[in-house]
Parts: sequence; structure tokens; C-alpha cells
Amino acid sequence: MSLRTRLKGPSILVAPGVYDGLSARIATQSGAEALYLSGASLAYTRFGSPDLGLVGMSEVADAIAAIRDRVATPLIVDADTGFGNALNVQRTMRRFERAGANAIQLEDQTLPKRCGHLDGKTLVPTGEMTGKIRAALDARADDATLVIARTDAIAVEGFDAALARAHAYAEAGADVLFVEALRDQDQMRRAVAELGPRCPLMVNMVEGGKTPAADAAELQALGFSLVIFPGGAVRAVARTLQDYYASLAAHGSNAPFSGRMFDFAGLNGLLGTPEILALGDSYGDDA
Repeated sequence: MSLRTRLKGPSILVAPGVYDGLSARIATQSGAEALYLSGASLAYTRFGSPDLGLVGMSEVADAIAAIRDRVATPLIVDADTGFGNALNVQRTMRRFERAGANAIQLEDQTLPKRCGHLDGKTLVPTGEMTGKIRAALDARADDATLVIARTDAIAVEGFDAALARAHAYAEAGADVLFVEALRDQDQMRRAVAELGPRCPLMVNMVEGGKTPAADAAELQALGFSLVIFPGGAVRAVARTLQDYYASLAAHGSNAPFSGRMFDFAGLNGLLGTPEILALGDSYGDDA
């Protein structure tokens, strides 16, 4: 089932955040219907840096390809600002789509962008963003590949301006709308009431962020079609790594931590090592 078809269904689509082949494989094994490749999570895990626009287009494309090599789960990709102007957006769309993206998300921040739940953001003019949306639509090879338009205007221009921008982005042809960093349930309800008749709406759950925490059932009741949990996996992994390295430093052994980690055989089972080795053997001289 395509993402476009799935988003028309009655139940909300939950897309956990992933950042590499391992996280994508585990999320898929856990039953995820779709995955969200977060630029922030790439910054956190690959570079140990905050989400301040430091990740490049080619680095995201490489991550898409690595994920797609291990799972077939629909993949929504954070394309930040498109990494430049409308022509850059078209190159990004072509590169990401070839690598295996099923949807790309574009935002209306200036360069360098920053996390949508950080302060100090600035925006491009509405007309520039609508041009980027049209450029992405013109460049995609398959109409099943979705273009998600995100506005960060609430923090910069106010809620009403954010709604106006979202309407303009829908008019430009965006398949899904994403009003980032909604402040309270009143804004969430108003966004759905105004924009929901035009496009499916996406919402972002960030623990400690500006949008109030809600579970999938609550968000579905509000009228959202898609919820992402982009950085939850990284926060969980970072906390686990902090505990693991502290334990190893204190004890000089993994033994005290063994109940919280895979052993060698367990990890290889998770990765499907026996099946991969068997596949390799099937092409050998004796096959």
C-alpha cells in the first residue's frame, strides 16, 4: 500500500524515527508501518552535533540507501530546506527518490536551518517556499512519492501566519501539511479544522519540545493523519550508551550490563546473519 493510500485510511499512521540500517530493521521488526529518517537524528548519531543544518544532502542520501538496502518499509525523509534553492530541491528530490524515499519533507526556514523546537529561526518568503514545492513536484519520477510541506512560522510570525503559509503550500500542490511546533491543543484543533479538509496533516512529537505530548489515539481523535516520533530512538540510545559506558568504566567488564544488551548470537539473530550467510552459500561452487 502506498503512503498516499494509507494516509486516506481511518487510523493515524505512526512513523518512528530511524537513522541507519540497524534502527530501521529493528523498527520494522517491531511492526512499524512507516519510518521517518530525521536529519536531526543523523546529526546526533553521525556527528554528535545538534540539529543546526550541518548535515548535507549527500549524507542523507547515503543514509536512505543504507536503510533501503535492509528494509522495504515506506520511508519518509527529512529534506530540511531542500539544501538550497528550487534547483537544489529538484536535485534533492531526484537523488532521494532514487535512493528509496517514499516521501520528502521540505521546510520554509532559511539556511542554515535549525531544529523546529529551538528558538531563533528565520523564514524564507512564502513565494520562495511555494516555488520549492512546485519544483519538487516537477522533479519527482513517481506521483506516489509524497511532498510534505512544513512551516516553522508559529515561532517567527505567529499562528495565523503559519496557517496562511500552510494554505499557500497546499495551493502549490503539497501532498501533506506539517505545521511545526504547535503550542497547545487549541492550536492543534484549529490547524486540523482549517487545513484538514485540504490535505492530510502531520504532527511531530518531541519529548520536552514545544508541542504538548499526546499519544496516537489522542492525535487521531484530533484529526491528524500522520504522527512522527523523530528523535525518540536517539534519546533512548543515548541514555543507554551513557549507562553502558559508565558501567564499563566502573567495572572493567560488560557483565553487570549483560541483562540490558544482546550477546553475540542474539545480535546476529537480529541482523539475520544465518540467512545472509545461507544466501551467500547458495551462489557458491557447490550450489
